[in-house]
Formats: sequence, structure tokens, C-alpha cells
Amino acid sequence: MTDSPVRESAVVLTNGLLDTVFAKTAHGLVRGPSRYRILGLVDAAAAGHDAGELLDGRRRGTPVFATLASLLEATDERPEFCVVGVATAGGVMPPEVRSDLMVAAAAGISLVNGLHQLLADDAELVSIATRAGSRIIDLRRPRPVRELRFWTGASLQLTTPRVAVLGTDCALGKRTTATLLLAACRESGLRAELVYTGQTGWLQGFRHGFILDATPNDFVCGELERAILQCQEETKPDLILLEGQSALRNPAGPCGSELILAGGARGVILQHAPGRRFFEDLEAQGCVIPPLEEEIRLIRLLGAEVWAVTLNGQGLGHDRERQAQVRLREELGLPVILPLRDGADELLEAVQRRLALEGEP
Repeated sequence: MTDSPVRESAVVLTNGLLDTVFAKTAHGLVRGPSRYRILGLVDAAAAGHDAGELLDGRRRGTPVFATLASLLEATDERPEFCVVGVATAGGVMPPEVRSDLMVAAAAGISLVNGLHQLLADDAELVSIATRAGSRIIDLRRPRPVRELRFWTGASLQLTTPRVAVLGTDCALGKRTTATLLLAACRESGLRAELVYTGQTGWLQGFRHGFILDATPNDFVCGELERAILQCQEETKPDLILLEGQSALRNPAGPCGSELILAGGARGVILQHAPGRRFFEDLEAQGCVIPPLEEEIRLIRLLGAEVWAVTLNGQGLGHDRERQAQVRLREELGLPVILPLRDGADELLEAVQRRLALEGEP
């Protein structure tokens, strides 16, 4: 499903975080699509397992190794890239990841980093990479202002429907739900495209998008507009999905209204984790996630409608997930779906019904 041909090989570093929300970049690459052929992951806490089985019980032939050195010894093919597979709070580089990056750079393997802490600003790492001939790719290095677009309103003139995949918190699986829905749309014959807004979308090989939190605030809406217009011009899709970031009311990084107000999304898929009480990593501050019903009303006030709610079962067992699904269906009167458990067919049906009601494809 990736829009870029998968040619080059890579290893992915998670270094003890594979089973946490901080490894969501690695999770996306394991589940796919991926710009690279993933030869393996490095994570001492999960070594010896298949990464796919650890994520959701599906074996994907992606082994996990305790160290980068052991991975390089075990693989016949020398990876071309070493990818930082974690997304930490504030984008800070974990020391263990930096150590493995130094090993990779010394071995002539190019480095791909999606954290805010830029590798090209690390003089020691740059020196090692230069001597070994390895490249450094910092995905979150801001582009020069002269290359950025300011919002013009052209995106609001498009007739192609746009659906934003938003969430009630960060690290909920918005991108995963979006990619599952994208695949279901394409399999059904609906020509859909995804506009990514985070570094993982680039790593997965999608053609259209930008990295929202590495863009100066004045140009976020313009860069979103640029991506939507390019997507429309180059692919003429029936539907454009917009990947959401963070949450409308996450105090550490409020985000999402741009996709509705500047991106013209009139439909929303709202991802929610019934087992979470506090915003991710803000438990100590007592920052409680607002009620789901409030979020739906807020989205309506911004000018869009929630077409379906998708659930992340974090902290819930199978039975409690199902109970939450049934309860929320009754309370909200909306489709409530568990995409990782049940797939995206029901979600696709919900989207198709709303498109038909609005006279779209």
C-alpha cells in the first residue's frame, strides 16, 4: 500500500520501548506500509521474538535482537539505513538509542531520525558518520521559511471530501486507523489517499504530507493546504484522509482544529481509549481527558461531524473492550469500532454511508 517502492533495507531501534506507546514509529513500520524493507528491530527487552507477534499476535517475520551488533552478525544483508523507531516526549534522544546510532554510523549505515533532537547537531556523531561515509537524515529539521506556504483558502474550494482521523489524546493509533481505512477503501474500489502529518507517515512511504510539529506555526495551515492540493492534483482521489496529531484539548500539544478549519475536513473518525483517564504522560499534572461526548460537540462547533468512533483497547482486556464498544454505541448513537481487532470493513461502511448521504462517491 505504500506509495514509494520498497527498495532499501533498514533496521529499527526501539531499545527497550517496543511494548510502549513511545515506539509508535516502529509499530507503524512493523505493521506496514514501510518505505524500507525492515530486516529487524533492536530491543533488548523483546529480543528473540517476532515484532509482529508482540504487537498484535500476527507473525510478520520481523525478528527482534538484543543489540545492533547481534543483528548485524545474524543478517546476511548489511542494512542501508538505521531508523530511530521511538517518539519520546519532547523528541529527546534516549542515550541507548544514541549509542546504537554511533555503532551504525561507524559501520557505514546511514541514519534516519524523526526526533526533535537532531543528529546533525551532534558533533561526535557527525564526525563518526563522515569518516565512515554514512548519511544523516533528520526528518524534523525545519525547512527554510522561503520554502514554506502560507494558507490561501484554496483548499476550501475543493469538492473532494476530506475525513480527518482525530483522537481524544496523543499516541492512540490515529495513523494506524487511517492506514487500515485507506487499505479498506482501496480494496473496495474507492480511490482514497492519505495526507500524513507526522514523521512516521514519511517513513511509511506516503507521497503527500508534511511533518506538522516541525513546521513553524504560521505555516502549518499553508503546508497542510499544499499537501491537500498536491494530492488532489496528482491523484484525483474520491476521498482524502487527513492524519491527525495529538488532540484538540491535550494541554501539552493541542492540535487538530487545523484539519477542519484550514483543511476542510467535514467528516471525522474519532479515536478514543476508554481505559485512559489522563492525557498520555500527564498523569502527574492531573490532566484528565474530557468526556467523549464533549469532544464530539466540540468537533461539531468547529464545523465537522464525527462519522464513527474507533477504540484503542489500552488497559482493557478483550471483554472490557467489547463492553466499552457496546456501551458507547448506545450512548453516542454512532458506529463504534475496534479496528485492530475487527479490521476496517465496518469503518469503511460507515464512511461510505456518510459519503452517500452527502452526495459524494
